[in-house]
Amino acid sequence: EVQLIHFHESEVSNYSTLLLSEDKDVLYVGAREVIFALNAVNIAEKQHELHWKVTEDKRTKCAVKGKSEQTECRNYVRVLQQLNDTFLYVCGTNAFQPTCDYLNLISFELGGKNEDGKGRCPFDPAQSYTSVMVDEELYSGTSYNFLGSEPIISRHSHQSPLRTEYAIPWLNEPNFVFADVIRADQNSTDGEDDKIYFFFTEVSVEYEFVGKLMIPRIARVCKRDQGGLRTLQKKWTSFLKARLICTIPDKNLIFNIINDVFILKSPTLKEPVIYGVFTPQLNNVGLSAVCAFNLSTVEEVFSKGKYMQSATVEQSHTKWVRYNGEIPNPRPGACINSEARASNYMSSLNLPDKTLQFVKDHPLMDDSVTPMGDRPRLVKRDVKYTQIVVDRVRALNGTIYDVMFISTDQGALHKAISYENGMHIIEETQLFPNLEPVQTLLLSSKKGRRYLYAGSNSGVVQSPVAFCDKYTTCVDCVLARDPYCAWKPLEASCIDIFKESDIERNWIQNIGGDASSCSDKVRENSLQHTFKHGSTAELKCSQKSNLAQVVWKFKDDVLRVESPKYRLLEKALLIFNLSEGDSGVYQCLSEEKVKNKKFSQVLAKHVLELKKVQHTTVGPTAAAAPTEGNSDVPKVSALSTEGSTAHTSTTHMVPVTTARIVTKPIGPVLTSAASNTELFNSIPDAVPEKTMFLKSNDNFLLMFLFLFFFILFLCLLSYNCYKGYLPGQCLKFRSVMLLGKKKTKSDFSDCEQSVKETLVEQGSVSHQSGEQPKPAHDTGYETEPDCGNGQLQPGDLQASREAKDKPFDVKCELKYADSDAEGD
Repeated sequence: EVQLIHFHESEVSNYSTLLLSEDKDVLYVGAREVIFALNAVNIAEKQHELHWKVTEDKRTKCAVKGKSEQTECRNYVRVLQQLNDTFLYVCGTNAFQPTCDYLNLISFELGGKNEDGKGRCPFDPAQSYTSVMVDEELYSGTSYNFLGSEPIISRHSHQSPLRTEYAIPWLNEPNFVFADVIRADQNSTDGEDDKIYFFFTEVSVEYEFVGKLMIPRIARVCKRDQGGLRTLQKKWTSFLKARLICTIPDKNLIFNIINDVFILKSPTLKEPVIYGVFTPQLNNVGLSAVCAFNLSTVEEVFSKGKYMQSATVEQSHTKWVRYNGEIPNPRPGACINSEARASNYMSSLNLPDKTLQFVKDHPLMDDSVTPMGDRPRLVKRDVKYTQIVVDRVRALNGTIYDVMFISTDQGALHKAISYENGMHIIEETQLFPNLEPVQTLLLSSKKGRRYLYAGSNSGVVQSPVAFCDKYTTCVDCVLARDPYCAWKPLEASCIDIFKESDIERNWIQNIGGDASSCSDKVRENSLQHTFKHGSTAELKCSQKSNLAQVVWKFKDDVLRVESPKYRLLEKALLIFNLSEGDSGVYQCLSEEKVKNKKFSQVLAKHVLELKKVQHTTVGPTAAAAPTEGNSDVPKVSALSTEGSTAHTSTTHMVPVTTARIVTKPIGPVLTSAASNTELFNSIPDAVPEKTMFLKSNDNFLLMFLFLFFFILFLCLLSYNCYKGYLPGQCLKFRSVMLLGKKKTKSDFSDCEQSVKETLVEQGSVSHQSGEQPKPAHDTGYETEPDCGNGQLQPGDLQASREAKDKPFDVKCELKYADSDAEGD
């Protein structure tokens, strides 16, 4: 329904690092072994391209260490930061040997510095990372070693490089998601420093759990921090961290995994607002939440909150508890401000060892950062949010709204606004058709050019912040509740107000959804369908407003969609087992209640007709005629209706419970096979509907079952005949089939006496020669002895040879059960 701009190059993947230069209208994209410069207005236009590949020697060494030469031993660009107007600072994994360099924006070539990227860029492309450039100094959070076991938050500076202490109380298996700088208020008299904030999820040290309990954190360092003189040399003296709380207390829901953060800074705000996307650690219910935090709440925790300390329990177990002792002065972890300078502490190098030792042992705050309103701004089920950006928009009436754009792990983008004490999703757009996670999301708020840029493993997508032109009526435009859109009566179109040069007073916009100002004259189109008995009908209906309720009417009565005969989908209604009573007019209405007013709008009208059943008598020798499938040929007929479709309803409306929104597209509708009602005798009108359904079903299943059991019977018959388990006539047939190659069991009763006499005679001969007589071989059978398995004792060598060739030198006639000859 919407037009998106895609960028993708063949044999290139992992478009996960984006940098937007709004001054130059350029979008820089860092992918695997490639850096692109794209036109920010139309990313399909590629301006520059730079290949940054790994040498064969490094790839070989990487493969020797047990890494994949085809995937991991490549150069994944992880850092793209604007150093100045001429250079970008770029870093890549470089086959587990992270390297950083300077990219000349004029020639679009690397400077060849090849600096060591340890602490600035991860070794493994799968490891977490974040970075921000502040006054030509890179602040980053990543891993410091090959194994990823040493996390670090560092500052790359030629004058004063700093890093965190390698200790569990500082960082315990963190997963970094975001970093940004918040400048100090220039008009403030306290002389505060600029602060850099890091957001990550780490393993808890203060809570005991069966497994690893993850905790969302916010950490803070000061820009002018220079480390300690004796204690914490070249280490942060201002590093503090606290827990972020995003819970629903009354439902005992805890969202303890932070996926992304966006800090909203606007001149219209008194202070920046931190928006975070959270999910539960055990996310078996598929929930996601968005929580917002005031910066003043964060600073109050760091400047006035209690600290935590480790305490040894039972000589082996360490537990973190609140520290209630004396706090050194100056306050540990505080930035150097006017109050510190008044005490002659001009920099962190002048801080006393007592303060530095305290912050080294107590980096964790006991107080937590609570969200605005003490609960999430938005909670969504059956979705996992990955990225978030927030825009601040002024509507036509002067009201300012925070519009959130939240991406999902299925490649979709949700658009939500805040009104009436809550956030509401007003639009959902599928950015990537292959349902892959959105890894990066950027927002361009440049006047007249507001775009969203999303990066994933397969490419980059550019989307406008609003799709106003998809709303074709005034009611749709207003009920969308989109602060970017307004209805322009003179042109009878829904327009983007930020793309217009002048704002006119007669434009219609109401974020509350009051569409009473609209005076649309709509032409309703009715679709005519023809179906057969017992088949399934799909009546389509697409609503424009996410907050509206779909109501289906049949013959001007509200349809009870909870009946098993119906199934309500996201954009359609299924009617099963069609009969004569289902013929008629179906209307799909969009109903929405705004300030005790109900706005109703007809979205679609369907006329359903069933094919007439031809009653014929079919004789027993009549051949079955080929049947047709369900015919659904819509015939559009225009029905002109005057008046507004958005009217105030004063009559009582029957509430209808609709099914939840299906996030995945519904596949082809399963319809029953063509009915064979023509093959049956005349069916009276009084026949029940269920009987009609059974008689009209196809006989394909019965024919299939009959053939299956018939073939199974033949197989079993052949097998038993072959094994000789059947009576004589079947055995005769088997004998003919085998052509005498395999003999059946014979009746040896006629030769039993001869065998015994022969054995007795040979036993007598052996006795006369001085040997002990041996008893005759017992065949084990009384009536049917096994003549072929007996052993005879020959008297001489010649008899022995004959015994090997013929075990029983007995002349007898054998009778076979399947023999055609008659016995004497």
